[in-house]
Amino acid sequence: MKTRVRFARFTRAVAGGTALVLGLGALAACGGGSSSGSADEFHVLVYGDAANKVEKQIVATFNKTSKVKAVLDTVPGADYQQKLQTVINTPQAPDVFFNWGGGSIQPFVKADLLLPLDDLIKKDPGLKSNFLPSVFNTAVIDGKAYGVPMRGTQPVLLFNNSKVLTDAGVQPPKTWDELLTAVKKLKAKGVTPIALGGGDKWPTQMWFEYLYDRVAGPDLFQKALSGDKSAWASADSKKALSMLKELIDAGAFGSNYDSVKFTDGGSPALLAGGKAGFELMGSWEYSTQQDASPDFAKNDLGYTAFPAVTGGKGEADDLVGNTNNFYSVRKSTKHADDIAKFLKLMYSDEFVKAQLALGNLPTTTNTDAFLNSADNPEYLKYQFDLVDKAPAFQLSWDQAYPPADMEPIYVAVQGFFNGQLDADGFIKAMQALTTA
Repeated sequence: MKTRVRFARFTRAVAGGTALVLGLGALAACGGGSSSGSADEFHVLVYGDAANKVEKQIVATFNKTSKVKAVLDTVPGADYQQKLQTVINTPQAPDVFFNWGGGSIQPFVKADLLLPLDDLIKKDPGLKSNFLPSVFNTAVIDGKAYGVPMRGTQPVLLFNNSKVLTDAGVQPPKTWDELLTAVKKLKAKGVTPIALGGGDKWPTQMWFEYLYDRVAGPDLFQKALSGDKSAWASADSKKALSMLKELIDAGAFGSNYDSVKFTDGGSPALLAGGKAGFELMGSWEYSTQQDASPDFAKNDLGYTAFPAVTGGKGEADDLVGNTNNFYSVRKSTKHADDIAKFLKLMYSDEFVKAQLALGNLPTTTNTDAFLNSADNPEYLKYQFDLVDKAPAFQLSWDQAYPPADMEPIYVAVQGFFNGQLDADGFIKAMQALTTA
C-alpha cells in the first residue's frame, strides 16, 4: 500500500497535497458542464490529489468508445469545497462531481440541483447491486439515490503497538471493560494508553461516533440528523457521554492531547515510538505508518475493530468512518444516459485494480477477487470483510451534517474532552446544529 490512501481523510482534515491542478479560472471557462456545455461532452469535477491518476485513466477508457466525451476537471484540495459551492448553481456547473455523500450533498438535494439516480438504476440495476449496501446507502437521501461510489472505503479501526501491549500484559480489547483494564495496565507501565491527535479535533470526534453507536445503536444519530433534537438529550446519549468521560478521567489520552496532531505525524509517531499503546484512526493509519515508520508497520502494528459495549444497542460489527467518495449528477445535465455508462466503469475490473494499486479499497462486490494481488492482501481483506458484514456504517458526523456544522461539531467534541463543556453543554451544542 502507498501513502496515497491517506488523501481522502485529508480532504477534510487539511485539504492538502494536490498532484493535478486545474486553475479556477480555467474551470470557469471550460465550457460550463451541465447548463451550457457542448452537445458532445460532459464535465466531471473531482478533488485534486494523487488519486486523480485513476480518474484520468477511467475517463480515457470511457472516451475510447463513447461519442459523447467526458472531460475531467480537477480543483486543488484546499479549494475544492469552496469552488464547488461557487459553481454548482451557475452555467459553469459540472455534470458530475466528487463528494462525500451524506451531509455534503444535502444542500444540493434541498435546492433540487441533483439528479436522482433511481431511473438510471432501473435501467441498469448494476449501478446499485455492484456496490456494498452499507456504503451505497450513504448517498441515499429521503429514499432516493444521489451518488455512486468512486474511490475507496476508510473505516475507523483501533490500531495498536503490539510490542507495547505485550510488555504491559495487554491483549487488544474486545469489550469496553477490557479497554478500561488495558488503560490501567498501560498507565502502570508509564505509557500513554491511547494516542490522540486532539489538535486536529476530528480524531477526537471518532470516539464519540463509535461510543454513541455501541451504546445507542445507529438510530440515535440518524434521528438527530433528521431533526429530532431530543435524541441528543436521551438516556443513551447521556450514558455514552458518561462512559467517555470515565475513559478521559482515567487518563487514557494523557494530558497534552490537544497539542498533538495526526496531520503533522505527531500521534502516529507516539504509537510507532512505543509511547502509546493504541490509536483510534481511519484505515489510512496503515499507510501513514508504512511511510513514516516502515519497520514498525511491518512488525508491530496491530489493528482490531472498536470494542463492544455489553448491554449496548449497537452491533459489535457496526462501523464508522468514511464510507467512500461519490459521484453525483447535476439535474440539468443533457447527458444522463451517457453519464450512466460512465458510472458503470466505477465497478469495472479495471477500476478496482487501479484503485488497489493506489492503496484504496473499492467497495464493489468484485473487489474481493483482486485482493490477493494487492501490496497487503491480509490488511485489505480484513477491511473488506468488516465493511461487507457491517450491519451499519455510519458516515463521520462532520460529513453527515451539512458543511456549516463541521466546526461547531469540532468545538463541541473538543470542549467535552478538555472539560470546557459538561454533558449538558455538549448536548446543547449538538442540538444547535443544522439538521437535514
